[in-house]
Parts: sequence; C-alpha cells; structure tokens
Amino acid sequence: MFWPARTRAVPGSDCLFIWTWLVCVGALVSAHRRFEAHAAVKIIEVAADPGHGPTIAGVAEKEGVVDFWSVTAPAGDGERQLWHLLVKPEACQAVLDALQSILADSKGARIVMLPVEATLPRVEEKTPIDEGEGGKAEITREALYESVAKGARLDANYLLMVALSTVVAAIGLNEDSVAIVIGAMVIAPLLGPNLALALATAMGDAALMYRAATAGILGLLLALGLSFLIGLGWAPDLASQELVARTRVGMDSIALALASGAAATLSLTAAVPTALVGVMVAVALLPPTATIGIMLGGAHFPEVFGATLLLAVNIVCVNLAAKLVFLLKGVRPRTWLEKRKASQSMKLYIGFWAVSLIVLIAAMLLWQRGVG
Repeated sequence: MFWPARTRAVPGSDCLFIWTWLVCVGALVSAHRRFEAHAAVKIIEVAADPGHGPTIAGVAEKEGVVDFWSVTAPAGDGERQLWHLLVKPEACQAVLDALQSILADSKGARIVMLPVEATLPRVEEKTPIDEGEGGKAEITREALYESVAKGARLDANYLLMVALSTVVAAIGLNEDSVAIVIGAMVIAPLLGPNLALALATAMGDAALMYRAATAGILGLLLALGLSFLIGLGWAPDLASQELVARTRVGMDSIALALASGAAATLSLTAAVPTALVGVMVAVALLPPTATIGIMLGGAHFPEVFGATLLLAVNIVCVNLAAKLVFLLKGVRPRTWLEKRKASQSMKLYIGFWAVSLIVLIAAMLLWQRGVG
C-alpha cells in the first residue's frame, strides 16, 4: 500500500478509506463549483484587423455570449481593433475554437482570455446538470494545457524538488514517521509528468509527450540514485511499518491508484486545483521509489521487488485513469487532422497501459503466492 501504514488492520477498512476519500474529493469539487457559480465568467479579448468585426460579432451572437463590445486599439497598434466578449464558462471553449478558426490566417491577431472578479448586473449561470453538459471539462483546452504542461518542465527547480522530496521520504520511511512521509507526498514532483503525459496523448502533442516522458524518467532515476546512496550509508530499518508498507502491493493498491489518478485529472478538468493536495498524498510515487533505492542499498532484494511492483502499479494506474477521464471529459484537439492523430495515439496509449496493468496483476498474484 502507499498511504500511511496503519497499526491495526480492520476488515474492509481499505475499501472504506477509498470510498471516504472519493466522497471528500467529490464534495470539494461540488462546493468549489457552487462558490464560483457567479464569478466564473471570462472576458475573451480579441485584437485583429477591423475587417474581422462582423465575423467576430457573428460568433458572439451564435454562441450566446453575455455581452460584446469593441474599443479602439491603443495608439501605435497599427490597424488592429479590440473586441471584448463576456462569456459563460460552458461557452468559452466553443468561442475560442470559432475565433481560432476565423483568425487562423490573420497576421498579428491575438486572443487573450481574462478572469473576471465580478460583474454587475450578476450573470446567472446554470449548472452543467441543468445544461446537460456534466460530461464536459469545465476548463478550456488551452487553460488546461497551460496548467498541466508546467508539470513536464525539466529544469533545476524540478530536479531540486525531486532530490529534496527523496531525502524527506527516505528519512520518514527509515524513522517510521507518518508525518514526514506525508510531507514528502505533498511535494509530489513526479505526479506532474504523468498527468502531462496523459494530456499529451489526448491532444496528440508529440513534443509535450517527449518532455513529460523525459522529465518523469529522469526524475525517477534521480530519486532512485539518491535513495540508493542513502541506503548504502543508512541501513534500512525493517521494523519500520512505513518502509515495509511500501514493499507490499495488493488489489487495494490498484483500486486506490486508479481512483486517485481519476480524481487528480477530474480536479484539473473541473478547475479545482486544491483537490490535488489530497491526490498527492494518496497517489504519491516518491515513497515507493525511495523504498526501492533504500532496499537496494541495504541488499534486501525481495523487498526491492515488492516496492518496484508497487511503483509500477501506481504509474500504470495513474496514467490509465487520467487518460480515461480526459477521454470521458471530451478533452481533444480542435482541428480534424489533430483529432485523427490524437485518436491514434489514444488507442495505443490506452492499450499499452491496459496490457501493462494486466501483466502487473499477474505478476502481483504470482509474487503473493510465492511470498505466502
């Protein structure tokens, strides 16, 4: 398991833990949506040639924007004119797609989406259930991309975060400290590249896919190498429940990893980043990674296999669940050609992770039989 170890096993407690955690995440999403119900409208600002005015006005009328007005461009801005569209959140994606289509060949055109703190008179918004759109993402494709792609940045800050969280995790595991291990979980630098990889395949973005895979692999290698060195100098304490818990894997681990990966992606598509904190704790990848290195350093090879199996299960389940949620929420590219490419990568991606999960389940059952 990869949540904090419990001192006593209670029958059915793992299932209860999963169910309670999901209910809490769902309540957080619901509360956030109610809180933002009257403040989620956006202003889409368009700077383009004045000749596009009638077409932009047509888009505003067709998509039922709340308000639409134009202003004169600042002095020295050439021949461009500014248009402002006050748009409800459920219409943002359609408006952005339409504007991108009509301005695709317009040089110097710029589209900017801005948040709105408040507007008077107030804009009454219907919930996705009222509109029959509960299955759609509540954040635009472009905003989602900007948010998730940050997790695939391979820079000094990312590597430093991986190194620091590895040290924190190793200390917590060897000291059998739940609080310290949770501290390492909250940092969670390895979750970002996995979510970015899932989004990259949904969008058919090969460049983001490469960056995410590179960041994830190098982050894992750094964590493994550093924890291995810690294991060489600090013998692993096999009496530590936190350490030993990361060498065991079962069906409950698979269920929680799938649920956590789905919840992480849902929190992003529902624009509720605060829910990610709970996901980071539930689906942390660093504790099992640090356990592998520590056990390798201490030459405890049976435990290394168990921790490796747990880490593999976590990675596979997070990626598979994230991809399925992106698919169900309708996150896909804008143009037909991009959608076709994304559809091909999506099939390969889901197939690869599904087969990997089946192989891991078989390996887990064989390992459990051998251990038993």
